[in-house]
Amino acid sequence: MPLQAVMIIVDNSESSRNGDYQPSRFDAQADAINIVFESITQSNPESSVGLMSMGGKGPEVLSTLTTERGKLLEGLHRTKKKISGSSHLATGIQIASLALKHRQNKSQRQRIIVFVCSPVADDEKKLVSLAKKMKKGNIDIDFVLFGDLDDDDVQKKLEAFNNTVKTNENSHLVIIPPSGKLLSDQLITTPILLGEGAGPSGGGMAESGGGDFGGFDFDASADPELALALRMSMDEENARQAKQAKEEEEASKKTALGGIEEESENQPLLNEQGEPSGSGKKDDKKDDSDKMDTS
Repeated sequence: MPLQAVMIIVDNSESSRNGDYQPSRFDAQADAINIVFESITQSNPESSVGLMSMGGKGPEVLSTLTTERGKLLEGLHRTKKKISGSSHLATGIQIASLALKHRQNKSQRQRIIVFVCSPVADDEKKLVSLAKKMKKGNIDIDFVLFGDLDDDDVQKKLEAFNNTVKTNENSHLVIIPPSGKLLSDQLITTPILLGEGAGPSGGGMAESGGGDFGGFDFDASADPELALALRMSMDEENARQAKQAKEEEEASKKTALGGIEEESENQPLLNEQGEPSGSGKKDDKKDDSDKMDTS
C-alpha cells in the first residue's frame, strides 16, 4: 500500500446494536477496524490512521491521525457507550476530510473508510455533490455496507456516490451481507485491503474473493488471514526491490562521476626544484640558451 493518511468512520447509530453480526454490528466493526489499522500500518509504517463516529447526536472525532493502535481502541471503547440515534453520513465525511487536510505529512495520500449499517438520511443529490468535492480534493472514499437492511435505498445512494468519486479505481464500495463469517474475515478479501484485482467492488459481494497473489492459484476467501499475510509480504518485497534498485542506480552514478578526474588532479603542486609545477621554467631556460647561441 502507498503512504496514506486514513480516517475511519464507524457507524454507532441505533442500528449498530443489531445482532445479525455476532455479537453486534458495532463489535463487528471494532474487530474489522483493528484489522484495517494493522494492514495499513504494517504495509507502510509511516502511514497514519484516525477514527471518528457518525451516529448519536452527531459526528465526533475519536482519534486524530496516529500510528498508535491503543488510541483507536480507546476511542471505540468510549463510543460503544454512545450508541444511539441515526447516522450522519455527509457531515461525517466532511469532518473526516477536514481532519485529513490538517495531516502533518502532506505526501500522505488521503483516504476515508466508512462503515455503514444503518439507513442514510442524506438525499442522493447531496451525496453526489459531496462526492464531486472529495474527488476534486483527491480524497479516496471506501464504503463498507454491511447488515441486513430493509431496502436498497442505502445501496443506491452509496453506488451513486462511488460512481462519482472514484478515480482510477481508488475508491470502492463493498457490500457484505450477513453470514456465518466474521465481518473482518470478509473484509480482508476485498480491494479495500488487498488492492485492485482482489475482488469485485462497486456493489460486488465480498465472498467472491480471489486476487493477484504473485502467480499463485489461491482463493483468498478460503483463508482470509493467509491472503492478507501474502499481500502484505508481496508489498514489502516490492518496496524492498524498489529501494534496492534505487540504491544501485545511485551507486552507479557515483561510480561514473568518480572516474572523471581533472587533468591537474594527479599533478603535484610543486616540482623537484620547489617551483610550482607547470610554471614553464624549463621552457624559459631553453629560450635563454637559444638567445645565447645567436649572440
